[in-house]
Amino acid sequence: MRIRLLACLAAAVALVASLVSPANAELYHPRQAWLRASTAGLFLHWGMFTAPRHTDCAAWERDVTGGGWTPGYWIDEAKKLGASYVVLTTFHSRLGYARPWPSKVPGSCSTQRDFLGELIAAGQAQGVRVMLYMTDDPQWHNETGHESLDSAAYSAYKGKPVDLTTRPGFGEYSYDLFDEVMDRYAGLAGFWIDNDNEYWEQHGLYERVRAKRPSWLLSNNNEDTPIMDTVSNEQKTGMTPSYDYPQAVYTPMPRLTEADYKLPTNGDWWYSGGDQAVDFRLSTGRYITNAGSSIKSLMAETAMLSGRFPPQQEAFNDFMATWRQPIRESLEGTEGGGYMYGGLQPGLWNDGAHGVITVRPGAKTQYVHVVTRPSTNLVRLRDNGYRVTGVSDLRTGKPMRFAQSGGYLSILDISDWDTYDTVFKVNTAGQQYFYDKSTIKASAPSLVDGSYLTYWDAGGQLPVSVTLDLGRKRSTAYLAVHERESSPTYARESFGRAEDSARIKDYRVHASDDGQTWRTVRTGALPSARGVQFIDVGEVHARYLKLEVLNTWAGPQAKPFYRQLALDEIDVAYGYPDPRGEVPLEAESWRNGFEGKATPVWCEACSGTNAVTGLDRGAVVFRDVQATGPSRLQLDTTGPGTLSVSVNGAAPVTVAAPGAIPVPLNAGANTIKVSGTADLDRIAVAPMPPESSTPRTTLTVQPAGVQWVSPGQQALRITASLRLDVDDPIDDVSLAPVVPPGWTIQGAAVTAPDLRLGQVLSGSWTVTAPAAQDVSIPVTATFRTLGRTKAVSKPVQVKQRPADRVFMREAEDSANDIGDAGVTNCSPCSGGQKVRNIGPGAAVTFPGVTVPAAGQYLLYLDFTVNGDRSYFVSVNGGAPVEVKVSGAGNNTPYTTSVPVTLTAGANTLRIGNDRAGAPDLDRVSLG
Repeated sequence: MRIRLLACLAAAVALVASLVSPANAELYHPRQAWLRASTAGLFLHWGMFTAPRHTDCAAWERDVTGGGWTPGYWIDEAKKLGASYVVLTTFHSRLGYARPWPSKVPGSCSTQRDFLGELIAAGQAQGVRVMLYMTDDPQWHNETGHESLDSAAYSAYKGKPVDLTTRPGFGEYSYDLFDEVMDRYAGLAGFWIDNDNEYWEQHGLYERVRAKRPSWLLSNNNEDTPIMDTVSNEQKTGMTPSYDYPQAVYTPMPRLTEADYKLPTNGDWWYSGGDQAVDFRLSTGRYITNAGSSIKSLMAETAMLSGRFPPQQEAFNDFMATWRQPIRESLEGTEGGGYMYGGLQPGLWNDGAHGVITVRPGAKTQYVHVVTRPSTNLVRLRDNGYRVTGVSDLRTGKPMRFAQSGGYLSILDISDWDTYDTVFKVNTAGQQYFYDKSTIKASAPSLVDGSYLTYWDAGGQLPVSVTLDLGRKRSTAYLAVHERESSPTYARESFGRAEDSARIKDYRVHASDDGQTWRTVRTGALPSARGVQFIDVGEVHARYLKLEVLNTWAGPQAKPFYRQLALDEIDVAYGYPDPRGEVPLEAESWRNGFEGKATPVWCEACSGTNAVTGLDRGAVVFRDVQATGPSRLQLDTTGPGTLSVSVNGAAPVTVAAPGAIPVPLNAGANTIKVSGTADLDRIAVAPMPPESSTPRTTLTVQPAGVQWVSPGQQALRITASLRLDVDDPIDDVSLAPVVPPGWTIQGAAVTAPDLRLGQVLSGSWTVTAPAAQDVSIPVTATFRTLGRTKAVSKPVQVKQRPADRVFMREAEDSANDIGDAGVTNCSPCSGGQKVRNIGPGAAVTFPGVTVPAAGQYLLYLDFTVNGDRSYFVSVNGGAPVEVKVSGAGNNTPYTTSVPVTLTAGANTLRIGNDRAGAPDLDRVSLG
């Protein structure tokens, strides 16, 4: 194991920002203060190619001015969104590299009118800062046949030949523009930079910015670069809920982080014609969840030629101006709650609810943002040890009835739901019943030092454990575990990299009086979720506690996160905040009937601090259970067991506890009788989820990528695994391929009576075809949830290899090693995918490239590229051979070839570029 300590510098703090990012980024520098205090920014893409597209710079400027462009309009619209800064994006590779200021440096469109200067002045007058977008990329210089870069003019200006269409030449040109802007616009807030250019790095551009304009910010897109102030994350999608953008972010606090996303639901980042819709639900949800994770919402709108926004975007801005007003105090001057700043636990709550927490400094005043409302009239979430003194609806000021016990806060009798975000102001008396960390010693001292600028890294070792010494024998009720937010929380492909969570999955907690003899006090699984996570251990009396982590959620497809684990802090609690109020349907309630030996008993971790025991010789009867019809019945118990549930006198149904089942409740009052072998804490009744609702799972199938086979009989080995990613168990699980007629399958379906959080069902099969053919073989998992049958499926695509090829394999095939490169979608590519981000440290290795005889073959490379780039091809570890290629579009497949000498049987090919970025790779084949 290794403990990483981040040194404090004079004006900043050095931070290892994530498991996959470099150290020594500056934190808390005075130049960053304004952005830390911000909630949002406005991202403006606007330039020569804004519709209607211009190719003449003077004509574009004339039409912009004639259309009535004014800087005050943009500033006013930004303020409606609650944005405190604007990023002006005109020097953009897809917008004609336009510069909206009078420039002395020739090379691309430059205006006579000082649009940039006017915007800066208008922003300063209203307290809105302006940042300038700068691109590193010349590849789109003649995207549609119009040459946007003037190498001849710039060469004459420099007195030497410079080709602006190359990365070095464009880097030198744009370097001069950075200098010009720094000299001309003292009021600018900084640069928003779209990735890096090698020329900038080699010539110390960022150090120059720091020297000339030390108060300016530097922001970089999609990379965590230490010298930059912020890490920006561009247009992440595919989350559940779809608005929960923070699930895609991999950079832990307190690093400054932006989420960059489009407000128009469809279309380009810039105005290309038409009035695109804005999804209010998605956009407001992103805005709130970002604020609840201390992430800045950088919202992109598509300004038209005159600068005005299309009507649907203007309408959204007007809506935001009024919708935000009643809840401003929960968004401005707050931080995300449940992380390093304290606060209740964010995420998924009861009965389908989902939301985030924002906190004021000190975390005594907090805000519960219910973005997805529950199907019931209460919200129940972990209190993280805070004793709640009052709750009110922030929009109306109405005091709310609440209850607190067993580590949970329940806000009750909610009737006024906002369509997009119901906000409750929660006043607290601070946290209770946590041991002073100065009294705890740990095998990893950084876990109990109270600082989020140090953390413990497991060094790629799993299973692994950490030990806490409480100093003497003491009581422990629960652990609050703060995992490092250095990975996404779900499995998907984004920006060329498989993303998956490096958070704890299966764990055990052990206790000891002497540090030698251990007893297990809790086993379980934690969800793949952001924010503080809790492990309730009951009443444990011991001096030593050991948290053993068996595995994490990341799979081998997510190489940067696989088998990685890092923890910020662990808090040890010896009790829960004092109980107050009663949650509906608590088992011990005086409203219930108790039969036989059923008796309420003390249970500090339970709702209401009581449970009902003796159900093996008695029963608890819940009277007057209100419902609107068939419902989901949740049964919370103090441990595993089975329960027998009878509804309205019907025959009892046996349930594995804790768990949830469908029950045929009547509209109005019902009676539910529960007996069994587990102690019952409480029940909860909610409407059944929609028929379309399916528990979240991850289905992994190999081989992945199109399988190209030769003529004749074919046999294919298929492996698959199904993982359950949510708390509700699924039953009667079955997993198997479904083969086409005429095929045979060796191996039966694998089955499990049930799966619980984090559990995996795996199998392997051999499928055989009488002859090669183009087919899709679905690998399908079926299961039941709440009495409903559901299925998820993923295909294995098989195609017959062309007659003029002796070998063919997709770059994204699971048989390959793509290292730190990644897979991304590409609709015109073979198989619909390709491998991108090939370059220094990221190559694609093809093992098992089999040929019938030794000799020379022609290696075909199918690729996409925009501009001039190179591959380097190595065979069986030999010297690499450069293959130069050119193209005009990353969505246009091309093919090139190079002769290679192979041995009979299996060979290994390595395709990469250790010097610079390589083209994206679609497929390889041998002629």
